[in-house]
Amino acid sequence: MTVYFIGAGPGAADLLTLRADRLIRSCPVCLYAGSIVPEEVLENCPPDAELINTARMPLDEITRLLQKAHEEGKDVARLQSGDPAVYSALAEQARRLVALDIPYEIVPGVPSFAAAAASLGHELTVPTVGQTVILTRVSGRASAMPEGEDLDTLGKSGATLCIHLAAHDIDRVVSELVPNYGADCPVAVVAFASRPEEQILRGTLNDIASQVKEAGISRTAMIIVGRVLGAEGFPDSYLYSDDRPRDEHGRTIPCAH
Repeated sequence: MTVYFIGAGPGAADLLTLRADRLIRSCPVCLYAGSIVPEEVLENCPPDAELINTARMPLDEITRLLQKAHEEGKDVARLQSGDPAVYSALAEQARRLVALDIPYEIVPGVPSFAAAAASLGHELTVPTVGQTVILTRVSGRASAMPEGEDLDTLGKSGATLCIHLAAHDIDRVVSELVPNYGADCPVAVVAFASRPEEQILRGTLNDIASQVKEAGISRTAMIIVGRVLGAEGFPDSYLYSDDRPRDEHGRTIPCAH
């Protein structure tokens, strides 16, 4: 018996990995967190599978269900939105499974920031403009941010920011970023990326808050901030340069120093 923490991706059922799809179709027990896992994904569970919505369930109850499945020798598909490595509340679940000697595996999924970038048609790392991407969020009721990880501190880097779980607090996001990025810095907000109800807003730190409020976006949204979103006239990547020394397989030949 194994508990599989499966990255169910940003929403679209056809963005599941082959491994995730295979496990969802085979596990006799499936735990999922409410509406963040679309019906189309759940439809792939076996007809006789036990489907359990954990959206309003405390962690101890979830752990009890996993322990019960373990005792019955039933594999569990534990569906997490996006990729389990980011904001999935996996760590505390895994800690309990280790204490109970219940085996688990993590199955990666398409993360929300990647789905948002795809919807925008943008690469988040652009030569000479931005080569660093920071995945972050803001302090809130669910979890406080560690010291030094506030938006003002992170913004001093000038890196591209992918801000999760913060659309409801857009005014605060803007006020904390303007001093470092400037009011004219490009911003995009993508809600429900990859889903039929997807919404895309583009603007600057000067006007994005009003757009978000007018659109009624308050959840399931990614805020992306950075000059890469408006980059033009940048040089081609060294990857495609005629000056890049290659071996017969096309791999870069390291230069002697």
